[in-house]
Amino acid sequence: MTDPGALTNMLVWVITLVIFLSVILPQVFKIMREYERGVVFRLGKFQSTKGPGLIILIPFIDKVERVDLRVLTINVERQEVITKDNVTVNVDAITFFRVVDAEKAVIQVERYIAATSMLAQTTLRSVLGQFELDEILSDREKINKQIQDIIDRQTDPWGIKVVSVEVKDVILPESMKRAMARQAESERDRRAKVINAMAEYEAATKLVEAGAMIEKTPTALQLRYLQSMVEISNENSTFTFVPLPMDFMDAFRPKSKK
Repeated sequence: MTDPGALTNMLVWVITLVIFLSVILPQVFKIMREYERGVVFRLGKFQSTKGPGLIILIPFIDKVERVDLRVLTINVERQEVITKDNVTVNVDAITFFRVVDAEKAVIQVERYIAATSMLAQTTLRSVLGQFELDEILSDREKINKQIQDIIDRQTDPWGIKVVSVEVKDVILPESMKRAMARQAESERDRRAKVINAMAEYEAATKLVEAGAMIEKTPTALQLRYLQSMVEISNENSTFTFVPLPMDFMDAFRPKSKK
């Protein structure tokens, strides 16, 4: 028969081994995905950057910080900005960035994502305050590039590369919206009056040219007279026109005494 004491001891050893392996193995072996890097600290001192794949650590001595190298997005919360022409607007944006140096991102700054988010907020307010409202609405690409350059320059020591910054929405006060609507309506009225005046000018110019031509060629007036009668007859079939020569009335005019 099997000794119950031996079975108990064996069971205790198996349980102890399982517990030991379950505690030690996760401390020794780490698996880094393709887009991850592990920043290894040995007794608190930076040792190396490892990954991707399987990395081996000294249990309880080495500590590892995982860093994601994919492009991350930060939604910059809505900021109240006073433009250069003293108009208060609410603006929000989105920032795209990625870590290019995992060592710097862990060592040089605490919580690099939060730090980049705060920097994006302050930069957004600072840059938009240098532009007038019309420039913010029309030169969006220029503003995005300027914000990106400033954030990228300041995050470079943290091992972070800013890929893009996009101003998503510019919310105007209701009073400003009404004022811009009135301005647009006035501009449309101005253009309509200018176009109408140009049409009147062109029409007057053509009439002067036509008068000069008729003065040189009297038969042109007779032809125009006949053409007008044809047009009126086509539109109003109840009318009948009898053409008369233009000099017909000359016979009824009093003759001047010599």
